[in-house]
Amino acid sequence: MASSDVASSAKAKYLQIADDLAAQIRSGVLRAGDAVPSETVLMERYGVASGTVRKAVAELRATQLIETHHGRGSFVRSRPPVQRKSSDRFRRSHRKAGKAAYLAEAEQSGGRPSVQVLFIGPVEAPEEIAERMEVPVGSQVLARKRRYFRDGVPTEEATSYLPWEVVKDIPEMFAENPGGGGIYARLEDHEHTLAEFTETVRARLATKAEASALALSPGSPVIHLVRSAATKSGRVVEVCDTIMAADQFVLDYRFSAGN
Repeated sequence: MASSDVASSAKAKYLQIADDLAAQIRSGVLRAGDAVPSETVLMERYGVASGTVRKAVAELRATQLIETHHGRGSFVRSRPPVQRKSSDRFRRSHRKAGKAAYLAEAEQSGGRPSVQVLFIGPVEAPEEIAERMEVPVGSQVLARKRRYFRDGVPTEEATSYLPWEVVKDIPEMFAENPGGGGIYARLEDHEHTLAEFTETVRARLATKAEASALALSPGSPVIHLVRSAATKSGRVVEVCDTIMAADQFVLDYRFSAGN
């Protein structure tokens, strides 16, 4: 058999295994939280090598039907990923209703959201942050670092950087809870009306520190998202640097097809 035929056959086999397991999950034979059969069991059941089983399991992870925990095995996902709709999450109506973006998203997905504040205080602006704010590197800014959880599981860690001259007279910005609607609502309360958000998204492997913070297995993928919030005058009043567990989110963007 030609090498290309062998490769095609192997691919067909692991996809067949993935399809069989996916059908069991969707039909309820394997329910949320159930352990996926072990590598040894699947090798015996399908008469394949370990590499084929691992590819099948990776396929299920990619389609977000299962999640793998280092040293414990793979399990049927107990909850769907958060659908992060950039066209919706920063609506002013959410802020007026007293909900910050993450809380609104997590509730819509059926999860129980919570936030842990890690740090609030003045820092020197890192290079990328300074560039986005159009201020000199090292300028004093306010940093607000938080870790977000859904159903007790850490899903993302975010640090907001805000120009010191903008926030120094807004006392809520220095509090763990800035009030209903979050920091964007407080900015708009003080006449910094938001007009535009710009996001840069990268996918990469988690660093050791990020994997520890988000309880990820070594080498897990993360989404690195940096967002700028600008006012009607074009001034950037916040830059948010966020690391997200890649298997916990679906990023959904909508934009005009016009010029």
